[in-house]
Parts: sequence; C-alpha cells; structure tokens
Amino acid sequence: MKILLERGDVNPDLSDGFGQTPLSYAAKYGHEGVVKILLERADVNSGSPDERGRTPLSHAVRSGHEGIVKILLQRVDVNPTSSDHRSRTQLAYLKRFAGTDVIKLIIIIIIIINIIIIYH
Repeated sequence: MKILLERGDVNPDLSDGFGQTPLSYAAKYGHEGVVKILLERADVNSGSPDERGRTPLSHAVRSGHEGIVKILLQRVDVNPTSSDHRSRTQLAYLKRFAGTDVIKLIIIIIIIINIIIIYH
C-alpha cells in the first residue's frame, strides 16, 4: 500500500462509481492498518460521504470495527453528527450495529461538540 501511495500518479482519495474512497473501503472492511496509512496523508478526506451520504465513520460503525471508529473519532475533521441520505446519524448506526463501548464514546464526543458549539 505504501509503495502504491508513493507514486505521483495515484490519487488516494479517488472515489468509485458509488462515491466510496479507499478510506471508505478500508473502514468498511476493517483494514485498520490501511486506515492509519491513508489518514497520515493530507490529500485524503476522512469525512468524505459516498452517494448515500455514508462516511468512512459510518461504514466502520455499520461493520462493527470499533478500533477504526476510535481512530476516526480522534480526528477533528470527522463529524460524528453527520447523517446519510435517509437522515440516519452515526448514533442511529451505533444503536443498530455497534457495541456499548463505542456508543458511549460517540455520545461523549457529541456532548463535547455541542458544548464547544454553545460556548464558542
């Protein structure tokens, strides 16, 4: 993966016909190492939604990849309150697909974001 990314003609944020990027697929299929490598790059959008409005975070949540969820939530450019084309939020996905530890983590982050918005 690193060798491929070192090439100048490779766009690591290029989306496919469904609007999914390499980061989306790595998050969806649990490739934590690939997620970390991609997130090291400035030219990768960590919150890029696909054609259904699902972000790498929502793919990781839906697939139950808690480690990737935690990695993505540590980034300031990932919005845990975003919603998809059916207005389902990350919290809705969490209730359906994730374990309680990740649900607690998302709730805490949403609370912190709301506090920052209110007092900023």
